[in-house]
Amino acid sequence: MASTVTVGFLGGLGEIGRNCAVISQDGAILIVDCGLMFPNADMPGVDLVLPDFTFLHENREKVVGCVLTHGHEDHTGALSYLLRELSFPLYGSELTLSFARNRIEEAGLLAKTRFEVVSDLERRQIGPFTVEFIPVTHSVPSSFALAISTSQGLILHTGDFKLDLTPVDGRTTELARIGALAGDPGIRLLLSDSTNAEEEGFTDSETSVRSALEGLFSRYEERRIVVACFASHIHRVQQIAEVALAHGRKVFTLGRSMGKNVALARAQGILRIPESELVDIESIGKYKDSEICVISTGSQGEPMSALSLMSAGESRWIRVGENDLIIISADIIPGNESSVGKVIDGLYRRGTDVAHPGTDHVHASGHARRGELRTMLSVAKPWSFVPVHGEFRHLVNHARLAISMGIASDRVLLAQDGDVVVLTDDAITYGDDIPAGYLYVDGVVGDITKGVLRDRRTLSEDGVVVVAATVNLTDLELLADPEVTSRGWIHPEDDELIRELQGEARKAIETTLKGGTRSIDALGRNVRSAVGKKISSTTKRKPMIVPVITEI
Repeated sequence: MASTVTVGFLGGLGEIGRNCAVISQDGAILIVDCGLMFPNADMPGVDLVLPDFTFLHENREKVVGCVLTHGHEDHTGALSYLLRELSFPLYGSELTLSFARNRIEEAGLLAKTRFEVVSDLERRQIGPFTVEFIPVTHSVPSSFALAISTSQGLILHTGDFKLDLTPVDGRTTELARIGALAGDPGIRLLLSDSTNAEEEGFTDSETSVRSALEGLFSRYEERRIVVACFASHIHRVQQIAEVALAHGRKVFTLGRSMGKNVALARAQGILRIPESELVDIESIGKYKDSEICVISTGSQGEPMSALSLMSAGESRWIRVGENDLIIISADIIPGNESSVGKVIDGLYRRGTDVAHPGTDHVHASGHARRGELRTMLSVAKPWSFVPVHGEFRHLVNHARLAISMGIASDRVLLAQDGDVVVLTDDAITYGDDIPAGYLYVDGVVGDITKGVLRDRRTLSEDGVVVVAATVNLTDLELLADPEVTSRGWIHPEDDELIRELQGEARKAIETTLKGGTRSIDALGRNVRSAVGKKISSTTKRKPMIVPVITEI
């Protein structure tokens, strides 16, 4: 009887981001990816969202390593936080580890890890696990699927992937190798990317974007052109640069991460831009508009990004206007719609033209659609299946697709963050949950709770009302009329309503004291209740009410 294998999910199931799974066998734990998520509008003041690492902290001595599928932040960005408490080696492609190294080095944690560079189809023994790194196409170069040999058979994790038949670098998804593994030894469990599981058909090749870029560069040949995309999308940068050079333009990079990643990819031979054609942004003033192509960060409307500063007229290097074309060569990540919309509005207000995926085919997804997901299921022929990487609706649709492809419904498990699936000799079942809540970063890690976020949302939406009063608890006496002040609720000069609230607070305090209560907490609760009811009935709002009762 072979030993049991468990797969637990710390993030990435039911959301886009925080991708992190843990595979356990014989007292050893292998981490698969360790990503972060960017906050949404319901998380005011939060910088980043991490997986809950409680399970890993409690089992730190069992961790034998972390394997990385690719270099995106939602798969590598949390390493610099986990490595503060744990120490383990990292395995991935040279580019992936280079991207991860940047954050780890900035955090001063290089001594806590070892960077193990692996090549296509290489196999590594990591504790009791043998891991084979299988090439797949995605929107960042050098991405891998992972074939993990365990005591319960082979687990195939696709990573983020699509089946691009004409990738920019010619490195296609190794379906032949996956098919060979499906035949011998067979794939016991498939974990597969679900991001586009609602979308029928096949995802466009990355090279399909080139014709749209060509058309825009030809149509706006006299204008300065700025193209915003993800700094990690090296293949997109390559295509933008090639089109720019073909139209007689020099290439400038704008944004710290763009400059670093371009330099890194050129040094590794992944990005090919001649040194003579890549010009420092400080020299942009020496060239005509028709000779300039700027490749910039900020495609998601991030505050203080290069594109956001242009939109606000605050860029140090570029004052955009009527002789500019801005191309946003990226889809909007869910939650960023408002930010991107504001940036586009700001650019139009400055007289620029803007091209984006809603107007031109300037972006191709890096994730497989249903046609490609069917192909993966058909080639892999897994005994069991768990959809990963996606919001809950994506996971549900991918699970249904797997069942329609012939996988027995009792061997298709729909998991969410915190779930654990258990592989035994003859079954796949759910195990005991593990902690998998959100870990918020607001300057420091873990000092923000859901209660704090709820208070912040209340403050941002309805404001705050402060009721201050002084009492003598010995004589059970209110010493002066309560004072009421507000911020973000009503105009402070609304004297009549303020007086009414003072009256409600005075009545609540006097009634409480008359009953013989000497508790400051009880006085505060009764003031909050009385003032809250009056505010709700009068204004239909629910500001935060803060009683400040001082005892003399």
